[in-house]
Amino acid sequence: MLRRYFLYLIRWQLSTPILFVCLKYVNHVNTFWSTIIANFIGGLIFFWVDRFIFSKRFDRPIWDMKPKVSCVDCGRVARGYRLVSARNYDRQSDPEPEFRCEECSERKLQDLQGKGVILH
Repeated sequence: MLRRYFLYLIRWQLSTPILFVCLKYVNHVNTFWSTIIANFIGGLIFFWVDRFIFSKRFDRPIWDMKPKVSCVDCGRVARGYRLVSARNYDRQSDPEPEFRCEECSERKLQDLQGKGVILH
């Protein structure tokens, strides 16, 4: 979250040159309309920048844990884990979530990483 905030602050500073140019060179209209033009140009550009900053690309993996479940792989009753979402992986709407014991969860993670799921 802090990384996104820092990128967002930098993004706001990048809009300064657009505002400056419009106020300096389009000021023959007046400051009010120059500012509106600058904000319009900034919106055309920074929509895409904001979309990148606030995409799931920066999200960390979300885990779900239950204290006592029957492992879906081995059947052992233990603390259960499941990966809910990560980059290239989303099971937030899963109607039947699968919980695994710690050992089976580790095996599943290795399998998912082999399939391109990014966990950092």
